[in-house]
Amino acid sequence: MTLDNRVTRLAALDACAVSDALDKLGLPSAVTGMHRLTTSRRVAGRVHTVQMIADDGTPSAQHLGTRAIEASAPGEVIVMEQRTGIDAACWGGNLSFAASLRQVAGVIVDGPVRDVDEARDYDFPVFARSATARTARGRIREAATDVPITVGDITVAPGDFVIADGSGVVFIPAADITRVLDAADAIVAKERAMIAALKEGTPISEVMGRNYEMMLKP
Repeated sequence: MTLDNRVTRLAALDACAVSDALDKLGLPSAVTGMHRLTTSRRVAGRVHTVQMIADDGTPSAQHLGTRAIEASAPGEVIVMEQRTGIDAACWGGNLSFAASLRQVAGVIVDGPVRDVDEARDYDFPVFARSATARTARGRIREAATDVPITVGDITVAPGDFVIADGSGVVFIPAADITRVLDAADAIVAKERAMIAALKEGTPISEVMGRNYEMMLKP
C-alpha cells in the first residue's frame, strides 16, 4: 500500500470513526478542546511538527512556522505545540497564505492563533485551542521543527497521520496506520448498516442495542 492510498483512505473517514478505531485497538485517541476556526473542510494527512517555547531573547534567523511550511509537500499538515501558557499566537495570516500557496492541507495548533478572518478568506483550514490578536513577537519563539511534540495528552511525531473535522482532532502513529484504517473501515460499515436498518423501520432501541455497545470491545 502506498502512502497516498493511506491518506486517501483516511480522508474518506471522519474523526469519530478513527477515534473509535483507536479505542478498539487500545491506542490513545482523540484530542479534545481543539476548534475548527476556518472553513468547513475536513483535514487529513501526514504531519510536520513545530514546537514553541517562551521567548528568552535568543535571536532567530527565521520566523516561526516558516521551516515547516517550506518542508511540507502538498497535502501535508502542520501541527504546532504552543503550551507555554503565554497568550500569543504562533500562527497568523501571512503563514496561512504561504501555506495555502504550497497546498498544505491545514494547520493544527495546541494554543492560540490569530488572523482568523484572513485564513477564512484564503479558505485555509485552521484548528486551534483559541484565537487571539496578540503577536508572538517578544513572547514566544520556535524551538524546533519536525521533533516529537505533545498535543493535548498525545505524543505526535513527524510523519504521523492526523484527521481533523468539526468533532475534533485525532492523531495516528505512523506504525499503526494500516490497522487503524482497517478497524475504522469496519466500524463505518457497521454504522452504515445501522442507518440502513433504521430506514427500513427497525426501532432505534434495537439498532443501538447490546451489539452496538460491544462494538469497540477487542
